[in-house]
Order: sequence, then structure tokens, then C-alpha cells
Amino acid sequence: MKRIGVLAMQGGFAAHARRLEELGHAALEARTARDVENADGLVLPGGESSAQLLLIERFGLEASIRALAESGRPVLATCAGLILVAAEVMSPRQRSIGLIDIAVARNAYGRQLDSFEATADGGEGLPLVFIRAPRIVRVGQTVEVLATLDGEPVLVRQNNVTAATFHPELTGDTRVHRTVFGVGAREAVFQTTP
Repeated sequence: MKRIGVLAMQGGFAAHARRLEELGHAALEARTARDVENADGLVLPGGESSAQLLLIERFGLEASIRALAESGRPVLATCAGLILVAAEVMSPRQRSIGLIDIAVARNAYGRQLDSFEATADGGEGLPLVFIRAPRIVRVGQTVEVLATLDGEPVLVRQNNVTAATFHPELTGDTRVHRTVFGVGAREAVFQTTP
């Protein structure tokens, strides 16, 4: 059993905590630098990326988040969390923590009313839930694309940082969380897209 921190400043952290507990992990609502430092892994959930960034700055969490990622512990960033960890953010431009070599466009799939569900490309049937989702517009050479939708990357990984444009915590499918935080954090439990 791992102790996984879920950044609990704003956004959909409770659903991630439930998913982690279903998998047998202890979910810790991370609100302080010490919470992040003591975690065996971290989830940066969906929500409002600019609000989360402001709260991360206000409570002095960025150095702890960076240190956790640099230590090799697993990080899962979903939707707004993906925006926080991207190297470059546009539409509009926004500062980020920059833990993964991707560029993203904010709210690129539309507003809240444009939210939708889909299934990832390929035969694995990975369900996808998009809510005011960002779009990955550039993927660095060392970033692995794990899942696509209509040929566009929606789930990517660079070293120990995995980022999703969608909300895996809102489906009944645990493969994303198991891939990131399972017994072998590098074990892919769905087919990697070429």
C-alpha cells in the first residue's frame, strides 16, 4: 500500500482519492508542503488551473511538487493538472510548473456545455471523460504517447510524470491509476499507441 497525495486546494480531488482507495492505497489530501514531501506519489487533479497555480504559490507548494517529481516518485496530472505540469501553456498563455515536455492549449475542446465522453483509439476501450479539457498541441521527443483520440494524444508520460487531458477518475476504469500507482509504476496496463 502506498500513501498517495492528492493536491486538495481546489478542483476534483475527492474522486481521485476514492479511486486510489479502491486500489488499496492510502489517499492523503495534500494541502501543505509537508503533505507533498511525505507522499509516495502525487495526483494533480482537474479544476481551474489558474486558481490552483495561485494556491500553489500562496501556500509555497511548488518546490515540494518539483522535489517529489525529481525524486522519481509517480505523478498523475489530469485536465487542469496537465496544464500545471506542461512545459508550455497557451490560449491564453499561463505560467506552469513544467514537469513534462508538452505544450497545451487551455479549454481547447470548448466550454462546460461542450463536455463529452469518448473511447480512446485502439482496441483497448479506454473510456475518456472531457470537461473543459485542454488539448496537447506539441509532444517532446522523450514523451511517450499512451493513448490517443482521433489520432491526437490524450494521455502521455515522460519518466515518472503521466498527464491526461481527460478525467480517468470519473469512469469505472482503473487502468490509468493502476498504471501510474500500481505494483509496478512503469507497467502499462493498456496498449501504448505508436
